[in-house]
Parts: sequence; C-alpha cells; structure tokens
Amino acid sequence: MVKDLAALESQRRVKRADQIVEAVKRWIVVKDIQPGERLPNEKALIELFECSKGTVREALKSLEVQGLITVKTGPNGGAVLAQVPYPLASQMLRNYLHFHAFEGTDIYQLRRLVEPEIARSVIGHLTEDDYLELERLTELCTDSPMQSIEQHLEHRIAELDFHNLLAERCRNPVLAFIGRFLNDLIKDLIIYNRMEPPGQQEFFKSNLYYHRELIKAFKAHDAQAVETLMRDHMCSAHDFSLEVQTQLSRQQLLSPQS
Repeated sequence: MVKDLAALESQRRVKRADQIVEAVKRWIVVKDIQPGERLPNEKALIELFECSKGTVREALKSLEVQGLITVKTGPNGGAVLAQVPYPLASQMLRNYLHFHAFEGTDIYQLRRLVEPEIARSVIGHLTEDDYLELERLTELCTDSPMQSIEQHLEHRIAELDFHNLLAERCRNPVLAFIGRFLNDLIKDLIIYNRMEPPGQQEFFKSNLYYHRELIKAFKAHDAQAVETLMRDHMCSAHDFSLEVQTQLSRQQLLSPQS
C-alpha cells in the first residue's frame, strides 16, 4: 500500500505538504480506497516522502480540514479515510459564492432544470415515512405567514426541506448534491436578508398547492404528472422571485439615502 501511494506522488514544484495531499487523493481514487481504511502511519509517511514530521502533519491537517480523513490520537490512533460530509462540501462552495453577487433568480434558473429531474428520479423510491414527512412539512405552511418574519422563515425553510427530502432520495449523487446545494443558497438568502418580500401570501398559497399535488402524484407513481407539476412549480417560483427582485429594487431607489 505504501509503495502504491509513493508511485502517485506529484512531481510538480509545489509545497511538499500539498504534494502529499494530492498523492493521497489520487491514491484514494486509483486504488478505490473506502472510508474507514487507514493511511500509512506518520513514521511511514515521513520515510515515504522523505520529509519532516512537520510537513507530514501539515498535509494530514489539510486532509482533515477538507473532510477526507479523521485523525485519532493514542496508541491505536492515526489517519482514517472518511467520506466528506455534505454540510462541509456545501459550506465550502457557499463560501466561494459569498463574495460573488447573485440573486434568487440566478438560483431559480438552475432549479427549473434540476428539480423536475430530481422529482422524476425518486418516483417509486419514496417510503411511507417519506410521504408522512412530506405531508408534515407541507401542512406546516397552512397558517398565514404574515404574522412575523420568524414565521415567514419557518415556512420557507419547511418548503425547502420538502425539496431537500426529495434530493436526499435521488440516486444520482451529482443531481442530489446540486439540488440540496441550491436549496442551501436560498436558505442563506432568506436567513441573512431576514425580510418579508412583497406579495408573499400568493407565493405561499402557490407553494402549498404544488406540494399537495406533488404528494398525490408521487403516491400514484404518475411520472408525467410529477414532472409537469414540478416544472410548473419552479416556473411559478421563478416568476415570483423576479417580481420580488423588481419590487425590492424599487423600494431601494425610493428610500431616502443615509
């Protein structure tokens, strides 16, 4: 195993610790190493890469931060390969986008493509518990969301969790990740902005209708109805997002400058 790892070491003129990180990543892919398997111990890595203890520890720390390993201390400790958790992967990408100007309409441009595909892919793979949870999330949004910003946030998060459950049941890992990631972006916009967009009452009514109809179509295993409903749902939400963006821009223009 140690020789296999050494053979994949990068020859680029980059920092030694980074070379070790890239060698480990390629070793994982080429040898199909699975979560739970151990890396060579610290002493073996020092000898393998002919570097200092500090360099090896720097490389291991980088792999740990990236979520690719967990490091245990003690006599039976060492670096163990781990599956990168979704929240970490999502947060890293959202950090990247944090300083890029984007709006809800940018997200919905993708959701219009992704959500119908996710919905169609989970037909026949939803359990009775899944149906109960979809119904619970839907009925959380039956009350008027106009009473407070907090209630507005609760409704929106419940609606997005409806879509997250579908993404989690999707058997295409790329499609599932994109669906959940887009929902996370919307949650960020909602939570950070903490505002009640104009016309939200009609928006919530529309979402409630589509979620109820989708549950019926899922239970009937009606692929055509599911795909059509989800596409219409996303088009409706996209149109609402455009309207909100326009109205908020007008409010900013009319508000007195500080």
